[in-house]
Amino acid sequence: MKAEQRREWIINELYRNKKVQVSALAQTFGVSEETVRRDLDKLDKEGIAQKNYGGAVLSAPVNRDPSYASRHDLNLEAKRRIAEQVLGLVHDGDSVMADTSSTAFEALRLLTERKSNLTLITNSLVALSAFQQSGHRLIGTGGTLGASTSSFVGPDAARTIERYNADVALLGCKALSMHGGICDSNEAESELKLLMRRQANKTILLADRSKFDRLAFIRLFDFGQIDFVVTDRQPPEEWGEFLRGRGVTLVCRSEEAEFGSKEEEQS
Repeated sequence: MKAEQRREWIINELYRNKKVQVSALAQTFGVSEETVRRDLDKLDKEGIAQKNYGGAVLSAPVNRDPSYASRHDLNLEAKRRIAEQVLGLVHDGDSVMADTSSTAFEALRLLTERKSNLTLITNSLVALSAFQQSGHRLIGTGGTLGASTSSFVGPDAARTIERYNADVALLGCKALSMHGGICDSNEAESELKLLMRRQANKTILLADRSKFDRLAFIRLFDFGQIDFVVTDRQPPEEWGEFLRGRGVTLVCRSEEAEFGSKEEEQS
């Protein structure tokens, strides 16, 4: 049994029984206990399992939904680097669906400055307010407004999204896990993300490097259901292989470009 298959089996066991034992797993797989410990180390780093003496328990998933104001300035430079990479994936005249993630907001900010004749469809009150004088066509979903999230959700928002077919969907997330998929924390907004992905010809996932190898409360969709992952820094090589194997294009700023920009700032 390959390492990935072992870890998938361990994850299923964790969800069934909430805990696993190293000795029992080693016997089941016919491998050494050290091999099992390495598997648990990886699942621990991904936030799926929490190691303890003799085994591991299922980690409590992330289930926090902070306000938009608290999210906006977090990793802001990383979000702006991601926005720069999105420019090459969206064209003049495109229709773009965007969720309420602060990373999607930064991408929209740059797109409205650099592209022409866009149609923007979003449930973000912040984006509708910020770009109303941009000269682009804006369509708000309507719906029930969340006081802290500044987002419209609910049946009315869903019906609006279902009315349109878009060229591109720009979606943020809370976490990415090779085993747990693409995850988020807000159930109402997750439903709209699913609809945006379904209504778009091309889906672009926006995720800074800190969200890799993490798990959150709600599983949105599998990697094979998106087209691009745009991030700020090159993830480990295993992520590149993983995404290529599922037909997903990884887009990020090269280390050489990052190094060059720092040299320019110093000169």
